[in-house]
Amino acid sequence: MAGMKLPTGEQQFYERAIRKARRKKKIYKYGIIAGTIICTIFAALFLLPTILTITNSFMSSSEINANYGAVFQTTETGGKVFISKTVNLKFIPDMVSFSQYFTVLFKSPEYLVKFWNSMFYVVPILVVQLMVAMLASYGFARYKGRVREIIFFIYIIMMLMPYQVTLVPNYLVSSWLKILDTRWAIWLPGFFSPFAVYLLTKFIRRIPTEVMEAASIDGASEWQIFSQICFPLCKSGLISIAILVFIDYWNMVEQPLILLTNDELHPLSVFLSKINAGEISLAFAVAVIYLVPPLLIFLYGEEYLIEGISYQGGLKG
Repeated sequence: MAGMKLPTGEQQFYERAIRKARRKKKIYKYGIIAGTIICTIFAALFLLPTILTITNSFMSSSEINANYGAVFQTTETGGKVFISKTVNLKFIPDMVSFSQYFTVLFKSPEYLVKFWNSMFYVVPILVVQLMVAMLASYGFARYKGRVREIIFFIYIIMMLMPYQVTLVPNYLVSSWLKILDTRWAIWLPGFFSPFAVYLLTKFIRRIPTEVMEAASIDGASEWQIFSQICFPLCKSGLISIAILVFIDYWNMVEQPLILLTNDELHPLSVFLSKINAGEISLAFAVAVIYLVPPLLIFLYGEEYLIEGISYQGGLKG
């Protein structure tokens, strides 16, 4: 068969098919290369601000003021002054300096106070919100009924509302409870946020009911089903939700600005926007310190975050 000579027409057909396949393979290869280059360029553009912040945090105060000082100059009345049309962006410092970090960490305790304020707000909200969401979502997913559907629908409506819509009611309720200018004004709305409840409910609903029914037949109580079946299967979902909740409340600005008039209670996210022209050299160092916790949490839970979002609570086969 290998030595047989095909008719001229069939031979030309196979040759054209081979050339076409090679052409498609070459186009696909070039397409992959072009796509990779484009994605690399976009990734570099997105990373430039972060890289600029990190590298500039190692510049000296004089170098920072020389490169960016004109942008941040203000008039005597507090207005902004437009001085030049260009900014001297530098990614590599002339001389590496740790003076900004030394000032932030040792000479200016107010920066660390704001940092720990952020921690004191985010960590309790994260822990309590996950506890409430786990219990509530188990009830929504385990039991059926008209009342449950109405309550869950209200949760969805509340989740779809932007925080700015509920800001005035939160302010009025906080004023009525006499918790304005206290940490409770931030904690209470965060404890009962519908976001985590909604996602965990969808997550638990993907767990086959046969698993829970089999455990119930074997004599397992509701608490045992919750703690020994649902909770372990929701690990990736809980971690992914924890990452999203942490980043959301770590970057909050509107809540403390409206509910807290005492500057000493403001988190670092609010304090960063209030750094004046005389402290612009410290802004980069403070921004890097502010970036570290969410970055570490994301790097630690990246695998769970991807798994939780893509998998959405189903059982692995």
